[in-house]
Amino acid sequence: MPHPNRRIVLASLAGLASLRLAGPAVAQPRPGVLRFGLAAWPPNLQPWVSTGAAAGTVKMLLHRRLLGFDAQGELRGELATEWKLDAEGAWVFTLRSDAVFHNGEKFTSADVKWSIEQIAGERSTAYYRAQMQQIERIETPDAATVRLVMKTPLATVPQWFTNYNMAIVWHGSRDANAPIGCGPYRVASQERGTFLELQAVPGYWLPGLPKSRTIRMTVYADENLRLAALQSGDVDMIEYVPWSGMAAVEADPRLSLVTQYGPFMDLLFNGTRPPFNDPRVRRACAHAIRREDIVRVAFSGRGKPLEGVPIVEGTPWWDAELAKGWAYDPDRARALLAEAGYPNGFSTTLLATSQFGMHQSTAEIAQRYLAAIGIQAELRLTDWSTRVSLGIRGQYDIAVHGVSADFNDPDGLTVVLDTSLSAAHGRSFGVQAPRTVELLAKGRAEFDPGKRVEIYKDMQRAALEEVPMVGLAWRAQGYGLDARLTGFANLPGALSTSSGAMLEYTGPG
Repeated sequence: MPHPNRRIVLASLAGLASLRLAGPAVAQPRPGVLRFGLAAWPPNLQPWVSTGAAAGTVKMLLHRRLLGFDAQGELRGELATEWKLDAEGAWVFTLRSDAVFHNGEKFTSADVKWSIEQIAGERSTAYYRAQMQQIERIETPDAATVRLVMKTPLATVPQWFTNYNMAIVWHGSRDANAPIGCGPYRVASQERGTFLELQAVPGYWLPGLPKSRTIRMTVYADENLRLAALQSGDVDMIEYVPWSGMAAVEADPRLSLVTQYGPFMDLLFNGTRPPFNDPRVRRACAHAIRREDIVRVAFSGRGKPLEGVPIVEGTPWWDAELAKGWAYDPDRARALLAEAGYPNGFSTTLLATSQFGMHQSTAEIAQRYLAAIGIQAELRLTDWSTRVSLGIRGQYDIAVHGVSADFNDPDGLTVVLDTSLSAAHGRSFGVQAPRTVELLAKGRAEFDPGKRVEIYKDMQRAALEEVPMVGLAWRAQGYGLDARLTGFANLPGALSTSSGAMLEYTGPG
């Protein structure tokens, strides 16, 4: 089978750009301003709706969550100072007394209660709506205490409140597009599709933060232009360093590259109509694709094949045999298609975005391998905002996506595996995977670590059969930055896409 050469051409162009821009940076940084190269224009900044990691980066700077993660990936408080399970099985959060919203109002437990109620509402489109509906009752005995009485005891509740779509906003907010937050920055100005300028909130309630007075976020949807902006000194830092350009960043003494494995590429399905309502067809797709080509072409070798449920190797839940459950096997794929009633294959569409090279290249490779077993998939390439909108509405047959678990515990994979949740662009639409969903729920309800290991291995076995998604490739997630900057950390594993929260600690050394 011939290999796609699109990424090779782009790599050559990036190489020429790096040679041309290898001299001293021509642009000078502005004092107190962190210039950041953003990969995409946020479709919106609504605090509870998932619209991608670029939007998440901005939201984490405008708002505060109850909890977050430190540079080592350990839970740390943001608006909560303590969290614990009480004798009745309720989660109790002790809140900060000094946090203030951008309008000057003091943060209290009333804001937490109101935010959770909005997220859990029947008409809500919030990313964490289903999780918040697991709360039986919210008690606020005083301004500094929130007690969450769960419908059933759950072990992973604190980690839910770390997600960048779980901002706590002022209870008097009425405009969903401009809620009042209490983060270190507010939006000072913007030009749609071009830039956002965030300004530090005067008298922010955490002494010494944020480190930079202004963060100017310029959108470089083209990854090679984003890399060139970093190399020329037009920006101080970029997200999503293109994989073909990582070696050039590493070789430049003026720059630093920080990478983590954890994000991955996957294949999503619309299960509301044939043929993808049949798990045998979905399994055929899983066995049809040779992942090594995706790693080589889309990620310039800076990745690893993902042939099972995306459980990180080296964690207690990883199993070597289960990790190969969707290994490349075209004969098996053809047999599954025949068993499902499609011995001659069929025609379909494959949705991806042209805005990120990794998405387009992954889709092109998947398209070629699917064709080899008789699935003729017409490629539909859109901009990112359209890709998000089509995914949420289920207007696709198959889709390529790039995502990360919400956190490193397997319950963080609920985001992609639990297809019973409300529609989201990052998980399959209308796919039935009841055993997978049931075992995810069983795992989050179990507090014994040993028992959780076995439950999540059973969950992997169920997902390999039901196929709520298909893992394709782990990828190195990289930030490139001026070597003089300090304070930034690329968070470990699945948390990498939440590393934008570290920008408030980032500034010149």
